[in-house]
Amino acid sequence: MLKGKNEKRTSLSELGEFGLIKHLTKHFTINCESTEKGVGDDAAILEFGDKQTLVTTDLLVEGVHFDLAYMPLKHLGYKAVMVNLSDVYAMNGIASQITVSIAISNRFPLEAIEELYAGIQLACKNYNVDLVGGDTTSSVTGLLISITAIGEVNKKDVVYRSGAKPNDLLVVSGDLGSAYLGLQVLEREKQVFQANPNSQPDLDMYSYIVERQLKPEARKDIVILLKELDVKPTSMIDISDGLSSEILHICSQSEVGCNLYEEKIPLDPQMISTCEEFNIDSTTVALSGGEDYELLFTISQDDFPKIKANPNLTVIGHITDKSEGSHIITRGNQKVELVAQGWNSLNEG
Repeated sequence: MLKGKNEKRTSLSELGEFGLIKHLTKHFTINCESTEKGVGDDAAILEFGDKQTLVTTDLLVEGVHFDLAYMPLKHLGYKAVMVNLSDVYAMNGIASQITVSIAISNRFPLEAIEELYAGIQLACKNYNVDLVGGDTTSSVTGLLISITAIGEVNKKDVVYRSGAKPNDLLVVSGDLGSAYLGLQVLEREKQVFQANPNSQPDLDMYSYIVERQLKPEARKDIVILLKELDVKPTSMIDISDGLSSEILHICSQSEVGCNLYEEKIPLDPQMISTCEEFNIDSTTVALSGGEDYELLFTISQDDFPKIKANPNLTVIGHITDKSEGSHIITRGNQKVELVAQGWNSLNEG
């Protein structure tokens, strides 16, 4: 959060680039056997043996992907890591290393960047990944964060988006739409604060959905759970852009269709009540809201007995032949074509 006037502010120019990197990374420890050499040389050295290596990168830009009016820098650092780890888990792999590159303007003192890195460090600790490199540079447009995640997976275990088959079950972890509603609450409170800077937001009744926006958790636990249950998904993707978009990615790359059942989509009670408050349809939010970072995957019907009693997983539909197309079956039993960005109410207000 914002520092008071009397608190210490250290100019980044006092340290220089290499001094800054050394300062920010001095508390990071090595967690993974595959990290041969981390920060401090021209390149990191990773040793994976006979496993396949997974690499994924995401760029987060201030004013586009996050708003520092309500996103604490420590939360931002944590979330930036989660966004990347989630992509590794969506391949049925385990993340082991990250690199972090930032572009920062001179409005940020060292203490602010320390907060950002504290969030990154917490994510590394919680998810057993190593920081092994990156870059820092100046920016005239605010803060930019680019994180690359590296992971590993046994060749026999890797899961692509392209393996879904007709009659497979469509399964999702957790609940959907809460992150988008958390964002709406934060945006509303920002507007209230701008109108009256003396107002103090009371977010207690929105604690879950706000946390889903500010501090999401990547679902490493689901990858581990599926392995324990002896279930290998036929296809998998993480939900960053909304349920409908991700289902359509799987259908497109697997060359199949699907039937998604509205009544089966898992929604948190706090999310539902907040939808009513904002007068937004909860299904619309689940389909198009995004930033849930849950895992969406398909499994053979033979594996259904292994997952059916698990509270972390919900069967929400099934895969059909490509010729049947992709549809959502509404609570009123209407069959509606599934579209990626077609619910305009998300663009209102």
